Amino acid sequence: MSTALLAASRTLQGLLLAELQADPVLQLLFPPLGPSVVSIATPDGMVAQDLTGVSVWLYRVARDEQRLNQPPLRLPPDRLRPPPLPLRLHYLMTPVMRSAAGDPAPETDQHVLGAILRTFHSRPLLSGAFLAGTLAGTDRELAVRLESPGLEEIARVWDTLEQPYRTSLCYEVGLVEVESTRLDERGPPVLESWPRLGQATQATAGAGT
Repeated sequence: MSTALLAASRTLQGLLLAELQADPVLQLLFPPLGPSVVSIATPDGMVAQDLTGVSVWLYRVARDEQRLNQPPLRLPPDRLRPPPLPLRLHYLMTPVMRSAAGDPAPETDQHVLGAILRTFHSRPLLSGAFLAGTLAGTDRELAVRLESPGLEEIARVWDTLEQPYRTSLCYEVGLVEVESTRLDERGPPVLESWPRLGQATQATAGAGT
């Protein structure tokens, strides 16, 4: 599905918002009690819109090389479905909080960072009711893993944003699959299946008696 990336982002967004709303202190800052949001916009995009909260920004998309060459899915009796494109998504999660006077709020930022870490440490696998968008109601599962990119890579990301560096967290999310638009292909039917191990053992034993 072409909406898989957005669905993964919405999944992270929804879970994180629910956890922030449940925090005894931070719930005062997020809806319905406060104006802060969890946004999939970039940190500078939130600043430009005068928003406070958390930026969950998809900053890099990479192919999963280990699953890139997976074979087509066989659909009985004689059709082959092209495999999906396997992807790993990389997110930069950045608190963008301000005090009532509009000044930076480092204490609140660090509280939010702790809440993000707690959220995905407690729920490293997201499935079932946690999935949002077009992933909702499917049997898909998203694995969320904390990353530690080098200082040079992080510096390049913030240089791209043209914003002063903010303490952030990086997470990898996988596996996200984008389905092919190619039609199913006709393949040779499976005419005979190999016997199971137990059946083959019994057949061999019977032949030797």
